[in-house]
Amino acid sequence: MKQPVFRRLSPEAVAGLNRNPLDPDALRVAQPIVEAVRAGGLAQARRHAEALGDLKAGDPAVYSKEACQAALEGLSPDQQALLQRVGDRIRTFARFQRESLSSGTMRLPGGTAGHEVVPMHTAGCYAPGGRFPLPSSVLMTAVTAREAGVSTVWVASPRPTAVTLAAAAVSGANGLLAMGGAQAIALLAFGGGPVPACDVIVGPGNAYVTAAKYLVSAHTGIDMLAGPSELVVVADGSANPVAVAFDLLAQAEHDPEALPVLVSFGEDVADAVDTALAAALPTLATRDTAAAALSSGYCVVVDSVDEAARVCNLLAPEHLQLSMAHPDELRPLLSHFGALFLGNHACEVLGDYGAGPNHVLPTGGMARRTGGLSVLHFLRVRTFLQLDDPVAARSLLEDAASLADLEGLAAHAAAARTRVPGE
Repeated sequence: MKQPVFRRLSPEAVAGLNRNPLDPDALRVAQPIVEAVRAGGLAQARRHAEALGDLKAGDPAVYSKEACQAALEGLSPDQQALLQRVGDRIRTFARFQRESLSSGTMRLPGGTAGHEVVPMHTAGCYAPGGRFPLPSSVLMTAVTAREAGVSTVWVASPRPTAVTLAAAAVSGANGLLAMGGAQAIALLAFGGGPVPACDVIVGPGNAYVTAAKYLVSAHTGIDMLAGPSELVVVADGSANPVAVAFDLLAQAEHDPEALPVLVSFGEDVADAVDTALAAALPTLATRDTAAAALSSGYCVVVDSVDEAARVCNLLAPEHLQLSMAHPDELRPLLSHFGALFLGNHACEVLGDYGAGPNHVLPTGGMARRTGGLSVLHFLRVRTFLQLDDPVAARSLLEDAASLADLEGLAAHAAAARTRVPGE
């Protein structure tokens, strides 16, 4: 057999292959940009955007809500309807999430306690636009923010196309910042011109975007630090090798740094997918990007469901697709993934393009400790306590005073004891 497209790795070789999404070189480049924009606002952001090619002199740096709406109305009816349909699917799923979260109150001795789930006021939503415009990311981020109840939503995307602007309109964004990279993240964090300082910044981006999100995270909330996109496809003999090949190529064409991985039940399945990859790659307009990503990808051949689960859990991938006749045999054994796609028909591309669940997901093994973007990223849980009957609350007050005594905090103890009836 000729040299396979994918290198073959043993299951044991997978340990330790996760990549750090935070690039030290990008961090060094981003830091002075972030500080300059923090000090100089929109003018400094524009200066860096022009230097880096996001903007030309005289180009608008900001598009108003009205300009985004005009872009939407300038699209063909079919394109408008497409954006509306996808936006509605994302909106419906986000609404389902929001409705599963509720405020509540409980009784306790002498009073009540509880929590309220409330939205943040302002969100910044980043959508990449360097290699390809990604209106899908505008919809995924801004629609979700709006459905969470955020009152002010700004999008940032470099070199926005009419479709990107239209997606901002469909999402209900207040405006769009026409720049990317560290300068866009810094302006969303600290504000400048019509762009407000945001309570939270979300969305995928390149290494400089990720570095800038890290740098501003002491001042504003962020969703996650995400690196290049990842897909692990677990395939058995029921999978169509051509379909699996295109699933992997769809991931690979995102970015030369993207990571496509095949976990195969047996060498025959691996060989069939590899043959399909070799045949399909030359037909793609994006073949140069895809080929670079495939060179970093690999195939792991496994001989059992348990072994497949061990490999997947070690990788903790962004996207995990089970192209299997019986995916529910593997599903209970899986612990770590950003988004799961079950069965031969649930391809990862549906997640990219708005079936409902969000496509902004953790990479580099971060699925071990965080999930994908959801309404939760735009919400706060605030607790409250009210005591109306100090007699009934005596045990609470006495225990608080006694615990303060144990810690040696005299004013804490006194503050509680002054409220104990008869003290």
